[in-house]
Amino acid sequence: MESRKVERLAKYERRTGWLLSAAAVLFLMVYAWPILDPGLPGGVIRACSIASAAIWIGFGADYLVRLILAPNKTRFVRDHLTDLLVLALPLLRPLRALRAATALARLGRASMTLRGQTIAYVVGGVALLGFVAAVAVLDAERGSEDANIKTFGDAAWWAATTITTVGYGDRFPTTPEGKWVGAGLMVGGIALAGTITAALASWFVEHIGSVEQAGAEAQDQIATLTAEVRALRSQLAAEQKLR
Repeated sequence: MESRKVERLAKYERRTGWLLSAAAVLFLMVYAWPILDPGLPGGVIRACSIASAAIWIGFGADYLVRLILAPNKTRFVRDHLTDLLVLALPLLRPLRALRAATALARLGRASMTLRGQTIAYVVGGVALLGFVAAVAVLDAERGSEDANIKTFGDAAWWAATTITTVGYGDRFPTTPEGKWVGAGLMVGGIALAGTITAALASWFVEHIGSVEQAGAEAQDQIATLTAEVRALRSQLAAEQKLR
């Protein structure tokens, strides 16, 4: 029974993975467009807002369907706690930018099917995280009188220095919402850096292990061949004595 549920969940994720990944890309577009171009007509801004809300509801429905299909619901909630948090946090309007984390999570699940794709996913994740954080902090800071992040260039520079933990301090958030975005970016940057380090370490360990294993197998083969040559020599020597 449990194996059947696991198979149903895997089948559902295979069928909907491409659709939800496309929705994640679309979400990032309709979320960022009005912020990067505040001079858009009101109708376009409303359409983007409606589209982002609809896609977010779709992500929520996807989470519920996967929860229903999961054989162990407690374990599913524990393993997908990030998905649940980023679905709940947008209910707090000042933190609505964190909905974009759902899109990153969807893209992440689509990219992590093979361990060999881990590095590509992490590099893409760093770029996406930096872009989303830059757009979010620009949205939070643009209306503040004390803000020093007023353009997307300022926001992108701040995101780059923050995610790499350099932190020059020439650009920094001044609003509570911007500081929350900064905290999330710092945590995400550390997590992604740790993932890269772990992936590279795992690759080196596996590569060294395979080389050592190949060396051991070669030594065994040489020992076997040496034994066979000795046996042939002994056999030839015995035949010569008989002659």
